[in-house]
Amino acid sequence: MNPETGGEDCGISEAAGSFDSEPTCYEKPLSPDSSQTEDSDQDLIGAREHHSGVKSQLDETDFSSSELKIHERIHTGYKGLYHCQLCGKGFSRSWNLKKHQSIHTGDKPYKCQLCGKVFSRSEHLKVHQRIHTGERPYECQQCGKGFRESKKLKVHQRVHTGEQPYKCQQCGKGFKQSGDLERHQRIHTGERPYKCQHCGKGFRQSGSLERHQRIHTGERPYKCQHCGKGFRDSGSLKTHQRIHTGERPYKCQLCEKGFRESTSLKTHERTHTGERPYKCQLCGKGFNRSRDLGRHQRIHTG
Repeated sequence: MNPETGGEDCGISEAAGSFDSEPTCYEKPLSPDSSQTEDSDQDLIGAREHHSGVKSQLDETDFSSSELKIHERIHTGYKGLYHCQLCGKGFSRSWNLKKHQSIHTGDKPYKCQLCGKVFSRSEHLKVHQRIHTGERPYECQQCGKGFRESKKLKVHQRVHTGEQPYKCQQCGKGFKQSGDLERHQRIHTGERPYKCQHCGKGFRQSGSLERHQRIHTGERPYKCQHCGKGFRDSGSLKTHQRIHTGERPYKCQLCEKGFRESTSLKTHERTHTGERPYKCQLCGKGFNRSRDLGRHQRIHTG
């Protein structure tokens, strides 16, 4: 289960070691409400035949007809039974809706004893704690890279296979995980469901909102181990650390000059192409950096 999107995957995963606490194909789902129990045993037989490649494993799982009905929603994508009253998002199970609602309530009862970070779900805390311990129990068999979550390993493996199973119906772009597709689709719809309680600004992703809120709170939880400087997000810390390590991973293809940030490389490349995308609305002069345009405009404003 993606903690933000509620997306479901059909596959084997260690729920205790992953954010994905959904029952998988071979795990027995929770019993549904009594109002959802009418189904036929013939449906169970049909579903097992559908899984012909793993028939023996399914035969060992004693699905009741009502449990099969819940299980089949993983394949059909049907999420119409339980709806969030605040945002309208639908879920196939009531307990998924309950976990989703913590996004709106902000309830985060699980606290890390090492850094104080809080979480809405215990499994999120468990995975987070591996940041402190360094534990990466899920290892890629092809390249040896380790991961803190089983679902992260599963997504990573698509780097090797090239698989992008989630396709945007509007532009055809493919994605390795369903959550990425859902966030991408908001570009087309213009949806920004995550609102800042301080200033009302909207965001397409909950993580973007969380980073933004640190502007208001002043929180800088990511600390440099070399100099102690704090940052609002891990990406900024990673870029900063290259000052200490000397790493310059972004190389110009024309002159091979290296840069710590991809944006710096992009700006540099304009010295070769002559591109000046930032235009003064008063005199038409162009600049290859927005800050250069800002300085120029002071000439007109005084």
